[in-house]
Amino acid sequence: MRPYLNAAIKLEPFRLLLSPIFLSSSSTGSPTFPLRNFQFPTETRAPRHVILRRCCCRAMGTSSPEAAVRVQVRDKIELTEIEKKIFDRLLNTLRQFNLQTELRVAGGWVRDKLLGKECYDIDIAIDNMLGSEFVDKVREYLLSTGEEVQGLGIIPRNPEQSKHLETARMRLFDLWIDFVNLRSEDYSEGSRIPTMKFGTAKEDALRRDLTINSLFYNINTCLVEDLTGRGIEDLKTGKIVTPLPAKATFLDDPLRVLRAIRFGARFEFILDEELKAAAACDDVKSALAAKISKERIGTEIDLMISGKHPVKAVTYIADLTLFWVVFGLPPKVEPAMSEGCHKLCIAYLDAAWNLIQLIGHSFFTVEQRRLSLYAALFLPFRNTTYKDEKGKKIPVVNFIFKDSLKQKSSDSETVMKIHRSLEKFLNLVDLLSSNEDTRPAEVDWGLELIDVPFSSKLRVLAGFLLRDIKDFWRVALLISTLIYPINVDSSKDFLEKQYQLDKRIELFKTVEDAITKLGLEKIWDAKPLVGGKEIMSVLQLKSGGPLVREWQQKLLAWQLAHPTGTAEECLDWMKETHAKRVRTV
Repeated sequence: MRPYLNAAIKLEPFRLLLSPIFLSSSSTGSPTFPLRNFQFPTETRAPRHVILRRCCCRAMGTSSPEAAVRVQVRDKIELTEIEKKIFDRLLNTLRQFNLQTELRVAGGWVRDKLLGKECYDIDIAIDNMLGSEFVDKVREYLLSTGEEVQGLGIIPRNPEQSKHLETARMRLFDLWIDFVNLRSEDYSEGSRIPTMKFGTAKEDALRRDLTINSLFYNINTCLVEDLTGRGIEDLKTGKIVTPLPAKATFLDDPLRVLRAIRFGARFEFILDEELKAAAACDDVKSALAAKISKERIGTEIDLMISGKHPVKAVTYIADLTLFWVVFGLPPKVEPAMSEGCHKLCIAYLDAAWNLIQLIGHSFFTVEQRRLSLYAALFLPFRNTTYKDEKGKKIPVVNFIFKDSLKQKSSDSETVMKIHRSLEKFLNLVDLLSSNEDTRPAEVDWGLELIDVPFSSKLRVLAGFLLRDIKDFWRVALLISTLIYPINVDSSKDFLEKQYQLDKRIELFKTVEDAITKLGLEKIWDAKPLVGGKEIMSVLQLKSGGPLVREWQQKLLAWQLAHPTGTAEECLDWMKETHAKRVRTV
């Protein structure tokens, strides 16, 4: 057992032996965090040597995240056959009822089509009637031609949840299409809920969050309309800009700050300087904290974490001094947070992201990748608690998920379980990656191993741990690999010492292979050889209780130590062991 392992797993901020994506040593020997000089990984499936080279460049500050970009934008929108059929039905409805109405596809669909990406989220903006009124006309037209009406629906206004307009939905050619009226908005002081009224197409474009999301495709004329005058140019130059002055736009709806960050990270576009200044100002930060529901903030953060560039998104949040606004903490936490702790959070996130790319996406499901990034991001908080109203100590990670982000309880429970498992997992990594007969460290496994030979203890310990964490054991292994101390050869080049990613990948795969060879894959699905009723019979008990649970653990340990053992052998062992205990009492 390595003597420094127990110290390493305490995860003390700024003293952790980590393969740091951000950390470098200053002249004083203390870690520094030159966040603004880094550019994060952009390709999710780049070859290993390419990612390693990029990591090295980031460490030396040789590339800038604010470099100018030029984006390939199509001159016109090419419709798919399904889109042509949908738009034909809508135009035929106008002709059937002699409607003097212009139909426009708004927002993301236009942006994505101009970028050459397919998009199945079609929102139709109507200039002179409500969406529900137009959908009724479409339905009537389809019935007149003998076509089937697949589905209709109305999503009512819900201003408290940022849903300011009634939306009508219709299913055409197996795609749900949303219909809303063009609108302008007037915001009252102290509220993010606007007064809605019919507006012109230009007013509607100007009220949108970003210029790249303000483009229209006019179905009547088959033309793209750039009514802000800069949507296409900003798309070509890769800029995130608001149509109206940024501060006013954000104060009207502070959620737009997070949307700007998300789209900037998603497309690797540059945030406009005025936009960044507005996003970081105290007025906007206060409005974001006071006027936006935690559910909406959590949704935006989850989209960022689940996207292709989560590190870039969270780094934007930190750079704009929004980290503690988004990931809010309770008033008093123990131990107190170190200054700059958020930078360590991003360092872990970046390191985890790089390891996932290099190990390979096939090792993890989408949900496992998502929660592994949350587990890495909140790793510095894993031993931090606060007291609730009853004085009970609660993990801060639980507060962030449930109160700051309003995420699912299952997300919080899984991440906390991953964090709690790390001490045991680090011990397993040490044992499974060693060629020596290394004994388990003094870690409280909470197990009483009776008659388990030393050669089988490793399988028993690993089996209990995997049964507890189940499908997320590879995520726990990833995080353990991330923080596992790796010896650094002092003769190595600076960049090699800074980036031990290859060693960590090798360590991950070595342990993963070892667990698989032990036959522990899906061990949590293995049924006990001896059931509760049989245990109660041997113990001559009329009802269950702590003693039965104790023996269930012992019998499971026996079963893990004897993978080919039968139920009869397991029961015989229990009877013999129990008899010995009775005789010695």
